[in-house]
Amino acid sequence: MSIDRKAYYLLIGFFYCIVHLMSGQDQRIADSLSKVYQNDRLAGLEKLELLRNLAFNELSDLELSKRYAEELIALSKLENNNLYLFRGYYQKGSIYINAGDLEIALDAYFKGLETASKAAYLEGEGSAYYAIADVYSVMGNSDNAEEYYNKAIQILRKADDSVSLATALLNTGEYYFKNRKYGAALQFNDEAKVIFERVHNPIGMAYAMGNAGMLYAEQGNDVLAEANINEAITILEELQDYYPISVYLTYMSDIYLRRNDPTTAFNYAERSLELATAYGLKKQISDAILKLSELNENLGDFEKSHHHYKQHIAYRDSVKNIEDVQKMADQRTNFEVSQKQIQLDLAEQREKNQRNITIATTIALFLIGIFAFGLFRRNTFIRKTKQIIEEERDRSDTLLRNILPEETAAELKMHGKVKAKKIESATVLFTDFKGFTQYSAHLSPEDLVETVGFYFSKFDEIVEKHGLEKIKTIGDAYMCAGGLHGSTKTHPEQMVLAATEIAQFVNKTKLDVAASAMNFDIRIGINTGPVVAGVVGTKKFAYDIWGDTVNVASRMESMSEPGRINISNNTYELIKSEFDCEYRGEIEAKNRGKIKMYFVKGAKSKV
Repeated sequence: MSIDRKAYYLLIGFFYCIVHLMSGQDQRIADSLSKVYQNDRLAGLEKLELLRNLAFNELSDLELSKRYAEELIALSKLENNNLYLFRGYYQKGSIYINAGDLEIALDAYFKGLETASKAAYLEGEGSAYYAIADVYSVMGNSDNAEEYYNKAIQILRKADDSVSLATALLNTGEYYFKNRKYGAALQFNDEAKVIFERVHNPIGMAYAMGNAGMLYAEQGNDVLAEANINEAITILEELQDYYPISVYLTYMSDIYLRRNDPTTAFNYAERSLELATAYGLKKQISDAILKLSELNENLGDFEKSHHHYKQHIAYRDSVKNIEDVQKMADQRTNFEVSQKQIQLDLAEQREKNQRNITIATTIALFLIGIFAFGLFRRNTFIRKTKQIIEEERDRSDTLLRNILPEETAAELKMHGKVKAKKIESATVLFTDFKGFTQYSAHLSPEDLVETVGFYFSKFDEIVEKHGLEKIKTIGDAYMCAGGLHGSTKTHPEQMVLAATEIAQFVNKTKLDVAASAMNFDIRIGINTGPVVAGVVGTKKFAYDIWGDTVNVASRMESMSEPGRINISNNTYELIKSEFDCEYRGEIEAKNRGKIKMYFVKGAKSKV
């Protein structure tokens, strides 16, 4: 591992911890205050202070901490309170640093700097400057990092806030350490340590000593390096702050490997893994296993190195893997098969039990009492087994009906396959979000799934309300149809009503302050005509429809405008008596030539 990678690795752990320095994060405080929050009896400054403390002290649930910060920002804007608006942005930046979203964190810190200036809050300006510098440092932008570190220290030397100054000095030392300027790094670190000792801030002292240990290790002074790191670890263990300990141990492993002391290097890496495992630090578990892989590779033990690397990959993927969502869906789709296997296994087990009972009866008739008791237990087992089978069959039926239309699911269960059907008149709808691809690029897998699920769950509700059938989703596109399986002949009108509700819901969500991040526009396209419907696949069943009608409906969506419902001439002729429409003319569509299109303006008033 190069020094740049080591410095970056330590900085990530350092950013996870540095927000503790201002007043000491404590999950117990968040747990206690959450009860006050749930009662929802506070308002004004009391509510702002409550949200600030919750966002700051919530350590176990990153998403919950994000929501507290966003609520603090929104409420501060409503209250026109720049001081708490700064605190909201600052907490948001710290939270997204922990999540690894540096661009979002940097934007939040710059907004915090602006609001701190408006509030004439000198300490806040200084804190925002050094937070911005921290992000630039991690990004590798040395010029910007050094500029903002200097600004932070200049402002904080004028302010009456020793802890903020010491924190800025400590971060600046980290910057110089990353850039191999060990003399300057140690100077800033020592000044920070003196301030932390003077104000009796133990966690600040721990970070200063831990960082000093890293500096001494780089300069070859292993005695002072271990002494400082061990003292830092002792303090951090008392404070139950385990993440930086695990990071320090992994870093020391790297130092001793570089000094050709593999035994000590292994010892540090294994201690880091034990600590991370004990306290569920998933990211650090993955990193510690990776370090063991590197150590074994360095010693030429490629078999162990490969084994550890496979563990690292498996654990890394288990932390964040959006494919798990699809795997769950696949498991549910295949449940009918697995349920039949359970029945076979249980039948085989019953046969074994019967043989055992027969043998036991032949050998020991005098144990008739014991046999009777065993028979009773067997019957109890059978009853419970039958109950389990019935429950699992019911679950399987429910899951299958959720995946396929009811008529299709019944045909699949009865015959094991579904015949394709031609439907002479069906109405097909497509939707698509404008700008979603760019928006999703900045989301974590969990946030992406949550955002898509938020919209599509409501779409499902609207579609079901109007007697329509959801077909599938592809990314941020949603497809449904009406007129399938003998549904009402008014499917064109029902589809337009559903499309109107979907557009209204998306627009309302966009205007909702609490959901301001979901500021999407939606395009909707509808076409009516014949389709072919059927099920594809033998294991992962999927119900779908095909035909020119589907292709034209897709073109209607792509040729629509944000917030509008674009329909074909076929659909228009069927709904024109019920809805006011705006003729768009014949518009050139990709691979389709010119097509008559209409925008739906709304339902006609009933006189």
